[in-house]
Parts: sequence; structure tokens; C-alpha cells
Amino acid sequence: MQNITAEELKQRIDNGEALNIVDVREPHEHAEFNIGGILKPLGDVRAMDIDELESLKDKEVIVYCRSGNRSGQAAMLLETMGFTNVVNLQGGMLRWQEVIK
Repeated sequence: MQNITAEELKQRIDNGEALNIVDVREPHEHAEFNIGGILKPLGDVRAMDIDELESLKDKEVIVYCRSGNRSGQAAMLLETMGFTNVVNLQGGMLRWQEVIK
């Protein structure tokens, strides 16, 4: 599993890159604040309910959560399911909101 900082991800978003971003938080967390991407709670990933992500197996997938813990777990699970390029947002949305103004 690779990691990306909030600053690096923000720069890539600002550059207009087409990114595959997955939020593994719960729907209420996503509704409060998010940076886009597909909402796929960690429980769904654990249950292997990832049909909408299957087409991304050979592409870069950036996962995020509140603090980086759940997304780290999700990243490892996705790798065991055959995803080849999973990247975890270090510090999650807490770090994002701290450094991105």
C-alpha cells in the first residue's frame, strides 16, 4: 500500500487529474464533508460488496476516511482482492481540513 499526503492529493485535484477516489467512511460522515469520489463504507469493502469498483482493479485507487485508519484497512483489503495500485490518504479528512484552506 502506498500513501499520499493531503497536499499531494490537493495538487493532483487542482491539476485536473482524473482520479479514482473512494470514501470508506459512513454515509453521514460523507454528507458532512467530502472531497468527492465513490462512497463505499469499510463494512461494504469487508463484505466484498465492491461491484462498482471492479473496473478499477488495474488503476490507481485513492482511499480516504476520517483519520487514515479505516482507509488503511480498506487499502489492504482491496489489495488482497486483486487491486494493484491502492493509495491511502495519510491522516484522512482530519489532516485534509487541517492543511487545506
